[in-house]
Amino acid sequence: MTPTHSTEATDAFFAARDFLLEAAGDPDRARSEFRWPDVGAHFNWAHDVFDRIAEGNDGAGNDTVALWIAEEDGSELKRTFAQMKQRSDQVANWMLRTGMKRGDVAMLMLGNRVELWEIMLAAMKIGVVLLPTSVVLGALELEDRVERGTVKWVFAAPEDAVKFVGVPGDYRGISVGMDAGTDDQRAMLFNWIRYEESSAASLAPITKATASEDPVLLYFTSGTTSLPKIVVHSHTSYPLGHLSTLSWIGVRPGDTHLVISAPGWGKHAWSSFFSPWHVGATIFVANYARFDAEFLVAELDRAEVNTFCAPPTVWRMLIQHKLANKPRALREVVSAGEPLNPEVIAKIKDWWGLEIRDGYGQTETTALIGNMPGDPIVPGAMGKALPGVEAVLVDPLTGAVVDEGEICLPLGAVPPVNLMPGYYGNPEATARATEGGYFHTGDVAQRDENGVLTFVGRTDDIFKSSDFKVSPFEVESALIEHELVAEAAVVGAPDETRLNLTKAYVALAPGAAPDADTARAILAHARKALPAYMRVRRVEFFELPKTTSGKIRRIELRQREVAAADAGERITTEWREEDFPGLKG
Repeated sequence: MTPTHSTEATDAFFAARDFLLEAAGDPDRARSEFRWPDVGAHFNWAHDVFDRIAEGNDGAGNDTVALWIAEEDGSELKRTFAQMKQRSDQVANWMLRTGMKRGDVAMLMLGNRVELWEIMLAAMKIGVVLLPTSVVLGALELEDRVERGTVKWVFAAPEDAVKFVGVPGDYRGISVGMDAGTDDQRAMLFNWIRYEESSAASLAPITKATASEDPVLLYFTSGTTSLPKIVVHSHTSYPLGHLSTLSWIGVRPGDTHLVISAPGWGKHAWSSFFSPWHVGATIFVANYARFDAEFLVAELDRAEVNTFCAPPTVWRMLIQHKLANKPRALREVVSAGEPLNPEVIAKIKDWWGLEIRDGYGQTETTALIGNMPGDPIVPGAMGKALPGVEAVLVDPLTGAVVDEGEICLPLGAVPPVNLMPGYYGNPEATARATEGGYFHTGDVAQRDENGVLTFVGRTDDIFKSSDFKVSPFEVESALIEHELVAEAAVVGAPDETRLNLTKAYVALAPGAAPDADTARAILAHARKALPAYMRVRRVEFFELPKTTSGKIRRIELRQREVAAADAGERITTEWREEDFPGLKG
């Protein structure tokens, strides 16, 4: 059978990948010598990389497990690379027969089930553009995505497919797992196509007919400050670009990798799709209805997971549950999504003997900055620019390159490989993001004398108090050192004298009482831990507002403070320094 991949593109990709594997543990060499591969005008990762691995030409072997999904009830599913290749060809043939064509946008609203990976591979092979979407979204959000994403096809399980009843648009629905749906769901979705019909399609290999610059993925940003924008990635910017993510995670051939990430967000593609499969590693998924720290750590141990990635919230939960026994096979542990506080890193190192390596990137990019295996870790720092990435800090006012400023990517004559081509249907937003010859991340960092970068905050989160700049992240890091604090979000509360006072919204640890004694203890801790200009002056116990991807929406908290100040009212549920004689000063 003739391979459908391009030999030149395939060879170029694997040469670059193999260099990163060879340089593992020598981050200085990896950063200085890595070059993005030239994969030509018709690179398609599903054909040129995944199918090559499935053929066993790089030593992965046809019996290597590509995907391993474990459920809470003890059941599990395993699929080899060869099985995933064959099934994705079958699904791709069925898609073509159903009427899907290159350039069509297909919304993919599924949890972590095998069909998700089948559809992603199949869609890539024929050039259908995927719009992964979180299952937690409601009808209004779906209507916005269908309209602005120009959606032609929707894949969803019955419990989520029914949300589309009444959602307008010129799209066809495809139900996944309808046999497990209820009678009511089947009645409501009577005109939806059944995905299970694909099992009767041809197994013939798919002819590659896409271009490297074709769109492959659309992602709605998390929208922490405004209406979500739509990021578009090409067949090179994300699939090829995730070589930088591979270098950060440290996953190797033969590894089993687990990431805590929900489908619908870019991080899922980072670590539950491209990076592990770049090297022929096994993607392990531990499904659960409700997060259970003990179950997660037990699964890490049982499955002998080697590399593990989780957001800061999960790491904090593991610490709160005092899970001090290291899963037996763990070698690399990383964190991304929001900056990880130094005390969390220290606790895991004490317990497990492993340092959590922080990493940074955006939906618009792959991993940009990170602590690679072998890097000396600066507690609280996110590391250096990863192989293939040039990152500079720019003063937003002067445009000068500085040691503290906005993280930017120089565009040059050829834009960075792992940067999105632009925002979908929004040239104005693309132009704003690329003003002055840079891609602007909107995040501020500091660079030390060794070139190590430390996150400071979003450009729109940082505020001034008595003419000093206050980084919410620094204050939050100090606050969560206190045993009563599970999570915190810091904003500026308008003040006539100081311009802003530092206000902390606190989610309490289990068992902590939301009372005056707790407020006094937290304010006293902040007084000792922080300089005077940064010290927390007000505290409120609050359920932190978050986006559907888990990022804190500080903008809602800022708006709450501004509204109270404009009304000349005190928020009655907050505690202030002046409420505690002897504390203020």
